[in-house]
Formats: sequence, structure tokens, C-alpha cells
Amino acid sequence: MSVLSSLRIIEIEGIGPAPFCGMHLADLGADVILVERPRKYQSSQNDAGSIIKRGKRVVRLELKCDEGVEAVKNLVQKADGLIEGMRPGVMERLGLGPAICHAINPKLVYGRVTGWGQTGPLSHAAGHDNNYTALSGALWYASPAGQPPVAPPTLIGDVASGALYLTIGMLAAIHKAAKTGNGDIVDAAMVDGSAHMMNLLLSAQASGIMREQRGASLLDGPHWFETYQTKDDKYITFGALEPQFYALLLDKLDLEDDPEFSNQFDINQWPDLKLKLGSLIKSKTRNQWREILEGTDACFAPVLSPSEAANHPHMQARDAYYKHEGQLEAAPAPRFASGTNSFLRRNHTLLSFDEAIESWS
Repeated sequence: MSVLSSLRIIEIEGIGPAPFCGMHLADLGADVILVERPRKYQSSQNDAGSIIKRGKRVVRLELKCDEGVEAVKNLVQKADGLIEGMRPGVMERLGLGPAICHAINPKLVYGRVTGWGQTGPLSHAAGHDNNYTALSGALWYASPAGQPPVAPPTLIGDVASGALYLTIGMLAAIHKAAKTGNGDIVDAAMVDGSAHMMNLLLSAQASGIMREQRGASLLDGPHWFETYQTKDDKYITFGALEPQFYALLLDKLDLEDDPEFSNQFDINQWPDLKLKLGSLIKSKTRNQWREILEGTDACFAPVLSPSEAANHPHMQARDAYYKHEGQLEAAPAPRFASGTNSFLRRNHTLLSFDEAIESWS
């Protein structure tokens, strides 16, 4: 039995964080019925986006007509939660807003994920992942000083501060509803989630470890916390913050007797030492550095592409990636020691509305 096997979730078709949240819940065993708009699709049910739809059951309904809206209302009667990622007001205009759904099912948890949130001066403006993380402050430290801040696409905004915060909010509210009989509305805004994720850095800032000036702090300025290019034009990373790890890094790089590297925390030396260390790293290939450093306490890792990561021995040992019908996918996370989340990859399945209702009766 999976950890969320008793949970029934309606997902209203969208892009980005809402479908990722639905996939995450389905990965953990929830019964997720995805309501899709029929006009987009051809005859095959194995359409694009199959990874993000894995494990879901799909009903195709037109929500701009009374029949489709009434069909979703019937599903709401038996659901624990509903997730949607429309702009504020869209679901209300469709006749499926929280007030209507709670009148049908008071225990329903209504999950809403947007970039700017349901309220505020920007709530109705268009935007994307990088806009939300930029406004919240989360993009500030994303690149070296003197370069434009750039974060990995979708990971900080759509996934971390959108989908995962929606998932946490849904599970928390469903837990409360099981005890009180009262549902809730989850307002998961990417600006809120990415701001909340800043608290670890803000704590470091309060203790003097981080400064607001980019490139001048322990986690975004030193030569020992950096990414370097190798001889074969690939990359490796160091994160040797603790003195004992820094000493080991110097030993592995044959720099333990170099007086220039003796004062780890001298901020004035960091720029020059970065150049010197960068030249040294350029003298060997990424694999040569892996042979010297990987598996030690020097706080080292190679920078891998997704396909390279899938073939790394550590990632293979943890079954972090696998291929399904030739497509690389990442396995569900987190893991449970009980094994109750044992994952069997399920394609999404297409069913009629009557089949959906019958399965939830």
C-alpha cells in the first residue's frame, strides 16, 4: 500500500506547478483524476507530457459548458482535494470556485498555485518562474558577482516554491480536514514560497555569514565554494566551507604548502585565488579530478547533465533515474523506510466520466 493510497484528488488541467503537484501526489499513491480539455487532443492517449501525467487517470471535459462543470461538481462530492493553477478569478468564472465547491463538499481542500498569489497588486499580471523568484529576492545570489543572476529553469519557482509548497499545503489542510471536517483554500504563490526558502540565507545573513553584496559572502564568493571549468571544457564544484574540509581539499590539490591558500577566510584574496585555482583545475579533465576527489570529504562533485547523472554510480545505486519507453525520468522522492511507497511506474489512463464517478462511488 502506498502512503497516500486513500487520497482522492481532482486536478484541473494547467501547466507548470499544478501538474507537477498532481504527479507528486500520484507518485505517492493518491488517486489523481486529471480533468483535461478535449479540444487539444488527437486519438492517441499517449500525448506529450506523459511524465508529468504518470499515474493519473484522465477525464476529458469541456469546462466552458454546463455539462462539463456539472461533471466536475459530481467529482467534487467524493474528492479530498482539488488543485488548479489558473489566474485568480478564472475558476470562479467557470462556476467552480472554492465557495461553490465547499457548498458541495465542506471537507474539500481547494489548492491554488500561481506566481503572484490570489491577492496583491500583481495578482492578475502574467509572469513566469524567473519573474517570481526575482521579485521575492530568491534570484539575487543565483550567479557570480558581476554577472546577471540566472537560475536553473523551472526548479526554484515552478517546482520548489510552487508545486512543492502546494503539495505541503494540500497535505497539511487535508490532515486538518480529517480531524475537523472543515476544508480550506491553499494559496500557494511562488513569490511566497521562494521568499520563505530565503530564511536559511537570511539566518546566515543575521549571523554574518552572508552579506547582501553579491560575491562577498562565505557561500557565494570564496575560491573554495565555486564551479570551475576543466581541461575537457566540463565543470566541477567545490563547497569546502568547514576548515577541515578545506585542508583536505588543499591536500588533494597539492596546495597544502602554498602560503597563498593558508588563510581560508581572507576575502581580499578570494578573487586572485579563484584565478589561480581555476588555472589549476583547467590542467586536468573532469574524470581525472573525479578520480582524485570523488568520495572524499573535500566537498566535491562533478557538474553532470541529466543523462550523465542517470549513469553515475551513486545515482544508479539509489535508482534515482530510469527510462520508460525510451524517455529518461526521475523516480519519486522522498523515500520511506517502510517501503510503503514502492513505486511501479503507471502510464496515465484515459477513462470516461461515468467510469471516474463509478470508481469513486
